[in-house]
Amino acid sequence: MTQTQLESTPAPDSRATLDTCDAVLFDFDGTLADTAPDLAAAVNQMRHARGLASAPYEKLRPLASAGARGLIGGAFGIGPDDREFAAMREEFLANYAANLRVETALFPGIDAVLDDLDARGVRWGIVTNKVARLTDPLVKLMHLDKRAACVVSGDTTPYSKPHPAPLLHAAQALRVDAKRVVYVGDDLRDVQAGHAAGMATIAAAYGYCGNVEPPAQWNADHVADTAASLFSLLRSVGRGKAN
Repeated sequence: MTQTQLESTPAPDSRATLDTCDAVLFDFDGTLADTAPDLAAAVNQMRHARGLASAPYEKLRPLASAGARGLIGGAFGIGPDDREFAAMREEFLANYAANLRVETALFPGIDAVLDDLDARGVRWGIVTNKVARLTDPLVKLMHLDKRAACVVSGDTTPYSKPHPAPLLHAAQALRVDAKRVVYVGDDLRDVQAGHAAGMATIAAAYGYCGNVEPPAQWNADHVADTAASLFSLLRSVGRGKAN
């Protein structure tokens, strides 16, 4: 068996697990969409305003799934406890909101994943920590708003991931038992939230994965190294409906 086949073919027990799922939820940044170029540009705009050179993209990209906290931390070395952070966060969000989709696009191969779910009548949605005032217009700009069965942002519930509340809210919106949903994400928090919600989990190892531990150590139920691997894993979703 070739390496490509190994990546794209889940083990039999993996297929059996996902056969019990009826719906799919995706993280957004680093899972569905490659938003890092525009997020990095927003924080580097802040550096330029202070007379500083751009932070290297290679340094910022792995931090994109952590949003303002991760990117400001990477570009300026400060965190939420610093006095300047709140104002800098608002500056970052304003910069980003003004240029939401300059280079942002779906990861290669993700369009095929979504097309296949749509063709098979498997409902899917988005659960992200990005705030709604950024999520909603970007999802619309990417023409996903009419396709996603639900969109849950970081401020839709009182909690954000890794708390399970956003995922449970999405399952309720889909009218599907959380135990029959699979959550796909590229950050350890996504796997933690999915487990806490009682969902099956897939680590999107092709994404930003900005944690110290590699995705194979996140204790996800499955790991998708490529979009092709994700496609193959998700082909099992919805097969158990007739049982």
